[in-house]
Amino acid sequence: MPIFQINSKKHLELVRENDFKLEKEIQKLTEDNLKTIFDLEFVKSEFSLNNLRIDTFAFDISSSSFVIIEYKRDKNFSVVDQGLAYLGLMLNNKADFILEYNERDKNVLRKDSVDWSQSKVIFIAPSFTTFQREAINFKNLPIELWEIRRYQNDLVSYTRVQSATKAQESISTITKESVQIEKIEKEVKVYTEQEHIQNASDEIKELYEKFKSIVLNLDDIDVVPKKQYIAFIGSRNIFDINIQRNAIKIWINLSKGELKDDKQLTRDVSSIGHWGNGDYEVVIKNEENIDEIIPLLKQSLNKNKK
Repeated sequence: MPIFQINSKKHLELVRENDFKLEKEIQKLTEDNLKTIFDLEFVKSEFSLNNLRIDTFAFDISSSSFVIIEYKRDKNFSVVDQGLAYLGLMLNNKADFILEYNERDKNVLRKDSVDWSQSKVIFIAPSFTTFQREAINFKNLPIELWEIRRYQNDLVSYTRVQSATKAQESISTITKESVQIEKIEKEVKVYTEQEHIQNASDEIKELYEKFKSIVLNLDDIDVVPKKQYIAFIGSRNIFDINIQRNAIKIWINLSKGELKDDKQLTRDVSSIGHWGNGDYEVVIKNEENIDEIIPLLKQSLNKNKK
């Protein structure tokens, strides 16, 4: 999609792309801004283990899981084969990954404090082929594709490649790496909205769909199911929800003191344990609640939108 800039005469001028000449350029830019782009903690660059080298080794604090990031300029690679190889490396060498993390971080990470089920691999490239895009369209494949573009005037964009169709098949139905896939499927889990709403009442299921529709019309927001909640994300989490049998619990991603809540609809959870991000919790039980809560969510949207 072309990007235009409004000039002094109020006319549109095309903003031209400045291609990356080296993968290292993409890697350095991403690693230097890992927290801003993906809300991830940088662990190590060029982490080598068992004849495989990981470009960027990162940690997701929100899900207590490790993330592997790979950068590509050419299009001649298999995202599935390489992604599975990296995941297999991680799951077969958990102690090495934890040791590497602990050597550079003051907080000691224990094996049982890592949620291996939310491990994932991210590929970043200027573009992906149609075959690569279709290759990740499986319901249990913890691999993400992100396209990076650089433009004149020092503009950069990161865009996640979204599948055109809803994944139904498992990767194990088409791959020959059955042993590796079986191990990964046992330990790594790609969560879905359906799993979060399946135990809710019919009324709450309908309420969630209406709520989601309203929220997605507010701005460019991604819906990302996690283990304990569904995250609604702009540049970072705007709010997270947990769907219960007869209610929808929401955590608004603002720190204590940042939310203006004149009607006192939210609860301060800054000093107690809770899922999701942010210090404010609110509950929706019916459609009437939605209109009151949307202004609160907009405050977080303004801070955390893309």
